[in-house]
Amino acid sequence: MIKIYHNPRCKKSRAGLQYLREKGIEPEVIEYLKTPLSEADVKDLLVRLHKKPTEIIRTQEAIYKSDFKGKNFTDDEWVKILLEYPKLIQRPIVVKGPKAVLGDPASEIDVLL
Repeated sequence: MIKIYHNPRCKKSRAGLQYLREKGIEPEVIEYLKTPLSEADVKDLLVRLHKKPTEIIRTQEAIYKSDFKGKNFTDDEWVKILLEYPKLIQRPIVVKGPKAVLGDPASEIDVLL
């Protein structure tokens, strides 16, 4: 089963979902802004992505620029920030089994297929 952590208001996230559907895949869609992720969820995604929290942050978001840019936080502190401000999480994140990828551009999803 493939899962996509999705924000329907995000053009890139919609493109990732459409990409999967065009390949005949109907993923489990998790709208993480409506159904908040737990700390364990975020840490699990980071392991599957093989990334640190700072590598999945949307640095163009206003809240990042105003509150977090240029500041040093530990990985655990970044996870808590991502939980408080899930809009900062890059999207879409596509998961299949033990692996996950950031689906931007959508062709990155091919790694899992």
